[in-house]
Amino acid sequence: MPLLKRSTFSLLEPPENLDPNEDVFQIRFTNEIFRDYQEYLNRLNLYRQKVWSCELSGKSNLTYEEALVCEQQAGVKARLLPKELIAPVLRMIHYSTLSFTDLLEEVYSSLRLDLSEGLELHAKKDGSEAACKILEVIGSGGTKLYEVGWLGQDNEVINTSVVKADDLICKKAPASRSLLKLFIRDSTSKRSPWIVNADLAKKYGIDTEPPEDIMNDEGLYKGRKRFAYGEDASKKFKKDEKLVELPVKYPIDDLLVKLAADDPVFSKRPPLSRDFRVPVDSVGDLLVVWDFCLSFGRLLCLSPFSLSDLENAICSKESNLVLLVEIHAALFHLLNKDEGAYFSFLLNKKRTLKVTLVTWAEYLCNYLEMIRKEEFFSKVSTIRRGHYGLLDSGVKLKILRELVEEAITTSAVRQKLSEWIDQQQALVAAKREDARKNREEQKLKKEGVGENGINHTDTIQNDSECPKNQCGGREQKDLNILLSRNTGDGKIFVRKHLENEMEQQSLRPSHLGKDRLYNRYWFFRHEGRLFVESADSKEWGYYGTKEELDALLGTLNIKGVRERALKRQLIKSYDKIRCSISLYVHAVLIIQRTPWIDGW
Repeated sequence: MPLLKRSTFSLLEPPENLDPNEDVFQIRFTNEIFRDYQEYLNRLNLYRQKVWSCELSGKSNLTYEEALVCEQQAGVKARLLPKELIAPVLRMIHYSTLSFTDLLEEVYSSLRLDLSEGLELHAKKDGSEAACKILEVIGSGGTKLYEVGWLGQDNEVINTSVVKADDLICKKAPASRSLLKLFIRDSTSKRSPWIVNADLAKKYGIDTEPPEDIMNDEGLYKGRKRFAYGEDASKKFKKDEKLVELPVKYPIDDLLVKLAADDPVFSKRPPLSRDFRVPVDSVGDLLVVWDFCLSFGRLLCLSPFSLSDLENAICSKESNLVLLVEIHAALFHLLNKDEGAYFSFLLNKKRTLKVTLVTWAEYLCNYLEMIRKEEFFSKVSTIRRGHYGLLDSGVKLKILRELVEEAITTSAVRQKLSEWIDQQQALVAAKREDARKNREEQKLKKEGVGENGINHTDTIQNDSECPKNQCGGREQKDLNILLSRNTGDGKIFVRKHLENEMEQQSLRPSHLGKDRLYNRYWFFRHEGRLFVESADSKEWGYYGTKEELDALLGTLNIKGVRERALKRQLIKSYDKIRCSISLYVHAVLIIQRTPWIDGW
């Protein structure tokens, strides 16, 4: 068992009268059970402190679980001691009164000098060295003879002979000190004197009766007293019991957080809206396709459209809706222009490369035949007959998701991503330069130099000489001009400009964070809703009003690491999210009040 500051540590017994249906708290790696949550947290906090050590290897500064793993690995290594050495080593250990260091050295030296039966080594035979195995030790003292069996190619004894001790060649000790150290600690249950474990003593025939000098309390090791075993260890632990009562340091894992008396009153989390027209498990595909089309709209030659427009088009039963035809045609044009696998597939079929309102469905069938996915095989005939609109909306989105993932691999998209990365790096460098100048100005103000003492011309010149600002282009020149402004309003404008540019040049959206149950929260700049994705990505929902956003913020507990980070990001983006939600609500009201006209 792991040692607490080199002292034994006893695990707690299960609570009395435990009901099988009772809710309890259990520590995974010790299986200890607690009724009280605070006691559970205190004990878990103790196990997470680096005050534990491995009983076998002696490694310290570990957590309890790390010490447990270390002991398991050390126990495996301790069992690597050759079988023929186990019994002699146990006899030397049992009831020895030496210190650990002296005992280790005595065992190691004895193994080098006293060769035991079963040991494989080399011996002199007819003027040369040959491999052999000691079969029997004959005699004792300085007149020892050894009956050895000479080993053949398959390590089998070919013949036997008797040799002198001087003829045996032992190039190295049968076991290393590190291996013996692990074996001694693993095979004993008590020290001073050392006592071999009862099961090993019985297995190897070790006499369990203590010698007379031990019975008379003579010859015991009088070295430095250690609290490793016995009552002294339990007394020492009482001094360390304050470790168990240490207060919990927040933030911790959200699932371990328990409300305290001084915590604020958390409101109930508002329910998610799930009024999607597409299946709930397909909302992720819908968002991926929509975000890709908006992000690469110029490259695809697509006009912007809303998420609701795409959702309505996907759920429509019409087969040639303009929006879907344009999306498919734009993706096929991109794949053909890249001259990749799809381009080669069309050339083999001798198809023309022009996608039209009439031929787009045939090109879609060719693509599904090329990727050879079983879930789409049965849909090819339906699309070819002109009944694309009859497909399930989930299947339509899966097909579009496949096309989008294929489009991402094209050279045109990769080149666009590289341009955005360069722009991102230039913006970050500009923002860093702005921060540096602010620090310098603050330093000059503290030293008594006003803003009028700063040479504006030198500032602009230094910016133009900065390697990171030599990217060229109109945008970079504008940034350099902006960075040269030293007025208060100019500084605020520069910071907001850089933040807006970095947001617009974002390569892909990333979730704002996760709540205690690992649900992910997504916000898209062009959609006025805060989307929530379940931990398994099978369910989606959203918050679409300012009241729901405020209520969500009131439910997040900053004592948990995930909800703390999520709340920080929501507060940071609060104004943008609130503005987008207001525009979304306004647009929904306009749509609801607009009468439906046939043909729209």
